[in-house]
Amino acid sequence: MHANIYFLFSLACFTLLFNALYVSGIGPQPQGLSLNCGSENGGTDGDGRKWESDVKYITGNHPHARAQYQDSSIASEVPYMDARIFTSEATYNLPITEKTRYWLRLSFYPSEYSGLNISDSYFSVVAGGITLLNNFSASITAQALTQAYLIKEYSLAPMNSQILNVTFKPADKPEAFAFINAIELVPIPDLFGSGTMVGFSDQTFDATDGNLQTMYRLNVAGQYISPTKDSGNLTRTWYNDAPYLFSAATGVNLQSNESFEVRYGELAESVAPPDVYRTARSMGYNKDLNMKFNLTWLFQADANFTYVVRLHFCEFQLSKVNQKVFNVYINNQTAQADTNAADIIGWTGEKGVPTYKDYAVFVKDREGDEEIRVDLHPSTYSKPEFYDASLNGIEIFKMSDRNNSLAGHNPVLSEMLASHMAKASRKAFKTDSKAVMGTVGGFGALLFAVVCVAVYQRTRRIPGFDSHTSTWLPVYGNSHTVSKSSISGKSSQSSHLSTLAQGLCRHFTLPEMQRATKNFDESYVIGVGGFGKVYKGVIDQATKVAIKRSNPQSEQGVNEFMTEIEMLSKLRHKHLVSLIGFCDEDGEMCLVYDYMALGTMREHLYNTKKPRLSWKQRLEVCIGAARGLHYLHTGAKYTIIHRDVKSTNILLDENWVAKVSDFGLSKTGPDMDKGHVSTVVKGSFGYLDPEYFRRQQLTEKSDVYSFGVVLFEALCGRPALNPSLPKEQVSLADWARHCQKKGIIEDIIDPHIKGKITPECLKKFAETADKCVAESGPERPNMGDVLWNLEFSLQLQDNPEGSNHRSQGEESETSEESIRNRNLEMHRNNLSLGSISEVSGGSEDSGDIFSQIVNPKGR
Repeated sequence: MHANIYFLFSLACFTLLFNALYVSGIGPQPQGLSLNCGSENGGTDGDGRKWESDVKYITGNHPHARAQYQDSSIASEVPYMDARIFTSEATYNLPITEKTRYWLRLSFYPSEYSGLNISDSYFSVVAGGITLLNNFSASITAQALTQAYLIKEYSLAPMNSQILNVTFKPADKPEAFAFINAIELVPIPDLFGSGTMVGFSDQTFDATDGNLQTMYRLNVAGQYISPTKDSGNLTRTWYNDAPYLFSAATGVNLQSNESFEVRYGELAESVAPPDVYRTARSMGYNKDLNMKFNLTWLFQADANFTYVVRLHFCEFQLSKVNQKVFNVYINNQTAQADTNAADIIGWTGEKGVPTYKDYAVFVKDREGDEEIRVDLHPSTYSKPEFYDASLNGIEIFKMSDRNNSLAGHNPVLSEMLASHMAKASRKAFKTDSKAVMGTVGGFGALLFAVVCVAVYQRTRRIPGFDSHTSTWLPVYGNSHTVSKSSISGKSSQSSHLSTLAQGLCRHFTLPEMQRATKNFDESYVIGVGGFGKVYKGVIDQATKVAIKRSNPQSEQGVNEFMTEIEMLSKLRHKHLVSLIGFCDEDGEMCLVYDYMALGTMREHLYNTKKPRLSWKQRLEVCIGAARGLHYLHTGAKYTIIHRDVKSTNILLDENWVAKVSDFGLSKTGPDMDKGHVSTVVKGSFGYLDPEYFRRQQLTEKSDVYSFGVVLFEALCGRPALNPSLPKEQVSLADWARHCQKKGIIEDIIDPHIKGKITPECLKKFAETADKCVAESGPERPNMGDVLWNLEFSLQLQDNPEGSNHRSQGEESETSEESIRNRNLEMHRNNLSLGSISEVSGGSEDSGDIFSQIVNPKGR
């Protein structure tokens, strides 16, 4: 009897201990899941995250498909290039832990898949009885967002089940199908609670057991935070808030000092990463001005849903109660005001301690009401020391309705985007109709009508065709948005730059630059260019950077300095060098970039003691650079022409990834209907487009010419100009073209790689380079064709006899499939977000064309 009692008592103690360990995180933890749908082996993405195949989680035999094109904004094939296709209802059975909340993320890449028309894809998704999507078109949504791919994130309430069923069902219409590229299941702690409904003091909301969809997640005044740098292993992505700021009064960006420590205290670290609390947007230092405006963010929302608006706060300047007190309004209704006004130190007790506040608002279904507006305004009720307001982060979540649905409508294309598409359709119509304009009579009229319909259908079906921008715009960009200011009222922001550019990259002080480079010690110099010397430096105690310091005698002065910042602060791409920030103080102009550990491409080709690139490495570097240039030419609203493409402006990081750099001479084409920009000739001799030099009319084909010279540099291992050689050989472009024409290109190949290039690869590569340096711009290929042929060359090097690709130009020029493929190649990158804020009213000045969105709308 006593033994039984002792056994039961021991078992109870063990159970209590096990539960305590589990809750504390010491015991077994719920596991996540990352599925690369449609793939056989899963794979590893560009961030090093591992993915597995979806095969064992789905019942039935459902085909997989491979995307025909990889958009330049997709840094890794995994998990976007493979897709699982459903022509009938299908269900995933995903293992979960009972009573655990999960993120469920669904990723869609609405590309071209063999045998499928992506515009026919309409479907619904139901997970655990919750309708997530209904009659959803990834193609339309991507067009409206000008995005290559979409990620839908949901927070599913804890369930009394060990299996989560996720069902995909194609719409009930001919040819309809569903598809999915990736599914993520991430266990998360209890992040949601209850609170008061804004505008209804007697009503509350409770999200503890609710199902929600993430609509926005913004690091206010801060840089992009990638999933691998999120706190709590929750793999969230945080974006910059600039595109959602409303009105011209955008406030001031604040950043904590380097020694600032975020101390969470009772707040779970998983709520938000420390970087969210190290930056903030405030109204500024002018009391009188602050009292005349609100700091405002505007977000588009689906009607007839309740939204949880989470505002993150952390004070890193002030330390006393009633120094800064402000009111919070959501959709013009009071959330915090008067005796209940926001006082961050009053909430946390001290600086450096973060907190957040949740508010709920119901969005009505009335014209003009489908939005969420957040306003901050100084409070005068308690007569604080400073009439100011500040915010560190914003998250907005949609709550499921009474029907357990989170599904909204497909977005409507903005008037501007619809106009662009109609214009593109008319241009394509004019091109295709030339062949029938000479035909007369009834048959001619009939044929003319058929062409009209065909052209319209083709442009309508190409996903993202000419989709430059939309007012229905989320942010998918790595925006370094951290400016440093102080409460003293002194602003150190450069007067040379637009307000938006200042808000989109970090502002360093001159003492910071001096500390980073040991007072510009000559031993830190790693290069010299037209702008000045380039120093290796260290910021934030451990981050290596490259600092380009202007030379007062340099030909590249203030204009180039401004252009570099205006361009790179708004463009983010894997194959463009990242601008971290700038310094403009006491006559010093400095640009701060990510440190490229392996230097320039040229340093690994010739006249060097550094390791020389193998032929395959040279191909991969050229492909990377081509992707960056192709993005500049087609990925933004306006064509961006680099104007100084050369091997020293192609940098290599520690993984040999090529990145295009030096945008000081870049020009934008505000009106490319003329096909060119008239401008003073600038660039580097040996790479300079002879047609541009003669006519002073700059086009994207000028970059193609310069890049062709780079291709020959990679092949021949010699400079673009070498005066020590015989006259006919001084210019690499001229000599290489001569050798190519004579069929003796093999005679001038770099000896270090000679004999290591397959004949098929050499033939295609040399042909591509030769076409790039053609005398006349129209005879040169566009960067999309160059990129395609370089990738084809790499395949021919790896598998000279097994490649089934055809190079650009080998298809019939008049075949519909050929025209369609060329259009896809030309416009597929328009799905990429070319800049994090594009607008309809930009001026022709290169610094103004990326002005702030006037009426931003959300996902």
